[in-house]
Amino acid sequence: MSLRRLASMASTPFEHRRFLKNLTQAPGIYQMFDQQDRILYVGKAKNLKNRLSSYFRPAHQLHPKTQALVARIANIEVTLTHNEIEALLLEQNLIKALKPPFNILLRDDKSYPFLHFSHHPWPALTVQRVRQERGPGEWFGPYPNAASVRDIIQLLYRTFRLRQCDDATFHNRSRPCLQYQIQRCSAPCTGEISAEDYQRDLHHARLLLQGKDHELTLSLADRMEAAAAELDFESAALFRDQIQQLRQMQQEQNVDTGLGEVDVFALEVHGLRTCVTLLQLRQGRLLATRHFRFKDPLEASPADRLQAFIAQHFLVRSPLPPAPELLISPALAAEEQEALQNSLSAHYGRKLKITSQVRAQRARWLDLARANALEQLNSEARQEQSQQARFASLEAALKLDQPLERIECFDISHSHGEATIASCVVFDRQGPRRQDYRRFNIHDITPGDDYAAMAQALARRYPAPGDDESTTATPSTNKQAKSPRPWPDLLILDGGKGQLNAARDYFAAQGLTGAFHLLGVAKGTTRKAGLETLYFETPEQELVLPSHSPALHLIQHIRDESHRVAIQAHRQKRDKKRTQSALEDIPGIGPKRRQALLRHFGGIKAIEAASLDALCQVEGISRGLAEDIRARLNPKNHSLK
Repeated sequence: MSLRRLASMASTPFEHRRFLKNLTQAPGIYQMFDQQDRILYVGKAKNLKNRLSSYFRPAHQLHPKTQALVARIANIEVTLTHNEIEALLLEQNLIKALKPPFNILLRDDKSYPFLHFSHHPWPALTVQRVRQERGPGEWFGPYPNAASVRDIIQLLYRTFRLRQCDDATFHNRSRPCLQYQIQRCSAPCTGEISAEDYQRDLHHARLLLQGKDHELTLSLADRMEAAAAELDFESAALFRDQIQQLRQMQQEQNVDTGLGEVDVFALEVHGLRTCVTLLQLRQGRLLATRHFRFKDPLEASPADRLQAFIAQHFLVRSPLPPAPELLISPALAAEEQEALQNSLSAHYGRKLKITSQVRAQRARWLDLARANALEQLNSEARQEQSQQARFASLEAALKLDQPLERIECFDISHSHGEATIASCVVFDRQGPRRQDYRRFNIHDITPGDDYAAMAQALARRYPAPGDDESTTATPSTNKQAKSPRPWPDLLILDGGKGQLNAARDYFAAQGLTGAFHLLGVAKGTTRKAGLETLYFETPEQELVLPSHSPALHLIQHIRDESHRVAIQAHRQKRDKKRTQSALEDIPGIGPKRRQALLRHFGGIKAIEAASLDALCQVEGISRGLAEDIRARLNPKNHSLK
């Protein structure tokens, strides 16, 4: 493969005619860049010249999003590949590494749970989330749905009574634990079960995890009949209960579907939103259902979106290998389907089949996946409508002339003045914008002065025009600066008249009065939700909304979210401070000198009471450093010799 730079980074418009005239018709990938050499889009093509020519058709033939992309292009680089399969693999790797803004990006990158039999003569069964190389023992998974894993492991505990404690607990037990009493463990730690019987239960659990339900049921039935023949009715009853639990699970999972190993993908589109539903079936049993939602910046066709999703899901993101057969809806073009099928087969080293023309049970699973994807989109649409109704209700309650597009809310949290934190949460008409949340460490104020804390947080969030153009925007024009942040339409303050006055005084002093609307939220006398008093713009404009008002529900939602963020940050700061040595804040005192001081004096209180001469006796502590220690730990008496 060779890399060719085919356009310059000049500030003039991209000369696409000259670029296309010299472009090859070979397969490969292309990368689009803007004037600042920032990546815009990564794509693949079986014929680079034909594919890239489609971007430069007359504007009326292009979607507005595609027009926006083309208008920003300053440079295009292409990488030639031997074939389309190689191009697809390279495209997905570049998307993962570069995260272009006009590509579909999957955000679901969590670790997956495994079921783990420990490496031990009496193995324990636990759930593990593995991010690195798996250790010794026997592993089953990964499983894409944590709830399914919890159900499975509880079934195994209930049915086969495998131990779940760690090795240290196991070796130090002198009598059975509560799990044995409630029949969730056979207590191998105290010898309540023989090694042979415990290994038999392990074997049965493995059969279940391997999907060999029928073989396991027959084995248990044989053992039940053998135990009954030997008049061991207690063991026979245990096997009977295990069979009944397996039969119930089989009925719930509809085992006899004849589907085998199948992954079902269905994509549905609603406006700009796209949802892909994935049904994973193993040994004919529905293992998990997952939903992926995203927006396509270029408004590609549903088939193109599905192909991009499946390629990125399996070739880049998912540690789960695909099933031997993929059922998809909508159908892909024959060439695209063959390329994707060959790419996945080459990547996993085994043959995979992709199909969309199915009948009988497979058609029913495909219909189920489509119905699930459509329901997810409808649910999002209903939530968005509810959010829009709440915003409209708030606009009416406050009698605003302009619609609210962005709301920010502040809250202060501390423990009797300790570790004061201010939170700022941001909402728009789609809901919370968590990427815009901010937390501020408040310092140099009287402990417990919430008004001063609020004023400091506002000063750092909304500096006067010209003070910090890299982090703010001019309120009157909302023009973006170097690193723009939109100006809110409404600022909510969690507090009553005092917090509102503190905000009004700050904005008046900075010449920002009227930059946006202010709303103070005071809790009722009983602090019960629904009894809040609102102060709009000034403490004199008091507003009380009925408890069923959608506007009040929106305010409560935003206020509670700011409260949650503030408390979480405060607790983290407070706990860190309480577990941190006072010596760590002194410049020049590293781990070795800190250890030497504590070893010499025995504790922080003795260090505080020590004289300068005593401190200088510690190895590594100079006279100047001793004075710094005295000044930091005992400022009132640091001049004592």
